[in-house]
Amino acid sequence: MTEQKKQARFLPARVTFLEMRARPLRRLPALAAVHGGRSLALMRAEGCPVHFYRYLYEQIGRPHHWHMRRHQSDAALAAILQAENTILQILYCGGCPAGFAETILHKKGESSEAELLYFGLLRDYQGLGLSRLFLDEIVQAAWAVEIDKMRVQTNSLDSPRALQLYQQVGFAPIAVKNVEIEAWD
Repeated sequence: MTEQKKQARFLPARVTFLEMRARPLRRLPALAAVHGGRSLALMRAEGCPVHFYRYLYEQIGRPHHWHMRRHQSDAALAAILQAENTILQILYCGGCPAGFAETILHKKGESSEAELLYFGLLRDYQGLGLSRLFLDEIVQAAWAVEIDKMRVQTNSLDSPRALQLYQQVGFAPIAVKNVEIEAWD
């Protein structure tokens, strides 16, 4: 009996492209050591195992139908994670992984920019007031390497508060585009 491959399902989404052209003033205190009675730590993941990255990516990205890293081979993903221009930061809350951010640094001639590819919290840590603190730290870390601008994109399948959050920390919309994104079934 021949197995039939499941047909991919696609969802309509509106992508908003945002950028930041100057380092924002820090409006919030640095990530607090304790938040709501839980200790917090933000660590750069160096040599992150692919299986751990995939765990975070799936747990955070599945509800939002993240797709880019899903179909990459372990070897291709490991090469990205080990690249000098990749900054992978993991937020820990009470000693447990609570979220991650993946930023890629791009050098273009004399200028350099940072692209925030992924940012999110695990479901258990959403709604606790961590997103703004976490994102502010990610943005400050990117600007600390002397970039000329920072980019991010979000879409209508992401958290309904994502676009607002990006704008609150200083990103400005520059373009929108309607697309279809493969569902994570």
